[in-house]
Amino acid sequence: MSSFIKNLEETINRKKSLICVGLDPDPNQMQVHDLFEFCKRIIEEVAPYVAAIKPNLAFFEAFGLEGITTLERVVAFAKEVAPEVILIGDAKRGDISSSMEKYAKAMFEAWDFDAATVNPFAGRDSIEPFLQYKDKGVLVWCKSSNPDGSQFQNIGDADKSGFGSVFKTIAREANKWNLNQNVGLVVGATYPNELESVRQISPDLPILVPGIGSQHGDLYASVVGGISKSKYNLLISSSRNIIYSSGNSVDYGTSAGTAAMRLRNRVNEVLVKIGRSV
Repeated sequence: MSSFIKNLEETINRKKSLICVGLDPDPNQMQVHDLFEFCKRIIEEVAPYVAAIKPNLAFFEAFGLEGITTLERVVAFAKEVAPEVILIGDAKRGDISSSMEKYAKAMFEAWDFDAATVNPFAGRDSIEPFLQYKDKGVLVWCKSSNPDGSQFQNIGDADKSGFGSVFKTIAREANKWNLNQNVGLVVGATYPNELESVRQISPDLPILVPGIGSQHGDLYASVVGGISKSKYNLLISSSRNIIYSSGNSVDYGTSAGTAAMRLRNRVNEVLVKIGRSV
């Protein structure tokens, strides 16, 4: 059984792409009313240019039962037409271990995601049920992309003991959790300095970097600071800036594919500049 980290690196090398596209279906922005048709078109068009696709469960849950049943169809469709693409269930699950056992079963058995995002607030024993799925990725929410994340995540920045802030502690602990080579981190592109420090703490862990596009994350700094010296273990994620790139045009699928291709090319240009072309 191949580890998640190995599978991810092989996918990145095969696709020549560090791009992850988030599926955030919003009825106020979707160009069609049919939820499945919208997601289907996006997946078909972006799949050639990306290493991962990331359905955000909150956006599907907001549709109620329709959203849940559609998500099941979306996952099945993605696995059929783009089996080489990593599917990430973005739910940031976090609770005590008994609840997390059920969350892990839902994400990895019921939904059959290749990876899932988790919240480490309750500590290692809460994450353990996810870690037991050795071939599945466990992406630990480390440093969020929103402005007020620093209220808690940066506590300890001024600590003279050298142990560091909360988000640095999470990165350090995540290294210890990676016994099955299936742990990664989530760090927002809106904080490139923090991303660089996380990479220094966790040189071998994959990092998912949301916040490129509508949140105005720094693409160049995120690639330079986030890429490992010896591995291609970075996923640059963009959602709304790609899936709604056409504005009101009904040709949203083609537009999303073009936007994904352009983002892939921009990232690869940065890699060439720093001597790390895929």
